[in-house]
Amino acid sequence: MTLISQWLGHSKMETTLIYAHADTEKKRKAIEKATDPNSPLRKHLDSTRYIVNDEEQLKRLYGLL
Repeated sequence: MTLISQWLGHSKMETTLIYAHADTEKKRKAIEKATDPNSPLRKHLDSTRYIVNDEEQLKRLYGLL
């Protein structure tokens, strides 16, 4: 994330995180909409697989720890 922040010219990581924030549910819905109902990929669209409740893990993912 630090490299991306530098590429974008952001002086603060928080600025990059604003743009990098991913709404997983919106992405899942978009992929679901674009995927053929008969595709074997449909079984992988279960959004509950991607729920992270651990605050420390979230901070690690965002590069804050």
